Amino acid sequence: MKKIKILNQLNKALIFLLFVSVGFTQACKSENKTTEEETEEVVKLVSPEFNADSAFAFTKAQVDFGPRIPSTDAHAKTAAYLVAKFKSFGADVAVQEAPAKTFDGKSHRLKNIIAAFNPEKKQRVLITAHWDARPFSDQDPDPKMHDKPFDAANDGASGVAVILEMARQIQIKQPNVGVDFILWDIEDYGKSQDESENETTWCIGSQYWAKNPTFKTNKPLFAINLDMVGGSNAQFTQDEISRKYAPEILRKVWDIGNEIGYSAYFVNVPSGNLIDDHFWVNQAGIKCIDIIHYSDAAGFYSNWHTQLDNLNNIDKNTLLAVGQTVLETIFREGSTN
Repeated sequence: MKKIKILNQLNKALIFLLFVSVGFTQACKSENKTTEEETEEVVKLVSPEFNADSAFAFTKAQVDFGPRIPSTDAHAKTAAYLVAKFKSFGADVAVQEAPAKTFDGKSHRLKNIIAAFNPEKKQRVLITAHWDARPFSDQDPDPKMHDKPFDAANDGASGVAVILEMARQIQIKQPNVGVDFILWDIEDYGKSQDESENETTWCIGSQYWAKNPTFKTNKPLFAINLDMVGGSNAQFTQDEISRKYAPEILRKVWDIGNEIGYSAYFVNVPSGNLIDDHFWVNQAGIKCIDIIHYSDAAGFYSNWHTQLDNLNNIDKNTLLAVGQTVLETIFREGSTN
């Protein structure tokens, strides 16, 4: 009897454990389902999926031409490549050309490359980046390198690459607004210690455009400038010019970046006064913000204006974070969803 009683107790214990096990499994399934649903809700996008591999390939294509210094063969070949790429994606393309002189007294012909998608749409968004390369790596730790050109993979090519991938996606799926892209020329040929008001030796292409804007009607609702958007561990702070001229656009873009999973990149930290291309777009009466790898504490991207600004230091994760955030911003504009 004692043995049977023990067996009965064991059977009861086993049955109890079985029920506990089943209940635990169901609870785990329910919890996992909830987590999956929450994750799906957080990352649900109205925009197409940004392809970081494609953006990296567009970065490489530019770097392969060599430094895109104004008045060089690499500069001319890159311009032809960019125009052809935009046209292959179905954009209406124009090149705004003008004579320009840099601080060292050299004469050049600037080429702002302009691509429009759905030009008939009245509601429009403008996305910009500079496509030229600085002629010298004056911030390199080795003084012997200061007069040498560099690849400018991040400082120039990354922003252009993100734009090209967005253009490729827009060809496949149309947003509810028209989209204009402008690639600025002769942005990075400024004087290191420019003490002029608004640092006018820099951003020559956007300065010219601000005085000679190419839109005749259907002025863009807002604009976003991309600069150094491919470096590892990038953090994009909220610069003073963006906060001053376009605070609501700044909040919108940063909120979207945080919402879709890129809070490590789009940090809610203010930073100082930066005269970049976005300053001049604002002078043309278009609210424009800057997405740029900069903080008051660390300064610009660590390889800024050095020989190490090359393809090896381009991070696809950063390209994805910026590209998807800006693409999502475009596709939410005018959305009924």
